[in-house]
Amino acid sequence: MFPAQAAGAKGLERTTMALDDEPATHAASKTVVLQEAVVDGVQDPELVERRREQICEAALELFLEKGFASTTIRDICARSGVNQGSIYDYVANKNVILRRLLNKLWFRPDVPSLVERLDRNPDAPLQEHLAAFFRDAWTIKRKGTILAYRSVPYLQKEDRRTMRARDRALIDELAARLRKLTGLPEDDQRAEIVANLIGFLAAFAPMRDWLTREIDAELMLQTVAAGVAAMVEQLAEEAVQPPRAGGHRQA
Repeated sequence: MFPAQAAGAKGLERTTMALDDEPATHAASKTVVLQEAVVDGVQDPELVERRREQICEAALELFLEKGFASTTIRDICARSGVNQGSIYDYVANKNVILRRLLNKLWFRPDVPSLVERLDRNPDAPLQEHLAAFFRDAWTIKRKGTILAYRSVPYLQKEDRRTMRARDRALIDELAARLRKLTGLPEDDQRAEIVANLIGFLAAFAPMRDWLTREIDAELMLQTVAAGVAAMVEQLAEEAVQPPRAGGHRQA
């Protein structure tokens, strides 16, 4: 148990970021998604959804193979089997396809954040939560992470702002929770540094797994989770050490 937990820390002060960089709630950061244009030329909802899934599955393969910029609507039609003359009955344009994919694969509210995991089972070891969080990030969210990072240069300005707001919200919330766990003061920026590092590591394996294919996946997962947990525990130990003369804590 961390010192702050033993002292009776009661939870999280949520600090998040809205689309225009003004404060917002964490719940909003999890529910706000990229806006998809409304296309209602076809009146059969089941057919529309089926065709959109067909189009998006083909587009995802192509975006990951060729890149967003190099993929054309003609390519998507050829891969999906949807006629080029009718594709616009289901999607407005290529950017809307990208938004739909990111909403499904990257924003996905069905995958809990690290803070949500801690809230659900506060008595479980931090390393266990970290391992579960990284496992989902490296498997369930793998394609969404790769797509998000590769497509950032081609996103519309408002889409980049939405994605940045979501990331900022989750980092701020995690930093606040790390302060609760460790007892770090509000002005100690190491909480933000570790929160950003955890976010970076969540994207590390999907972006660089071509370099780690010969390493056992579970070994890498547990090693990274143990390393981050040890880092947080070290911060907790330093937070309770008496300060030296001049206000600095002992090393």
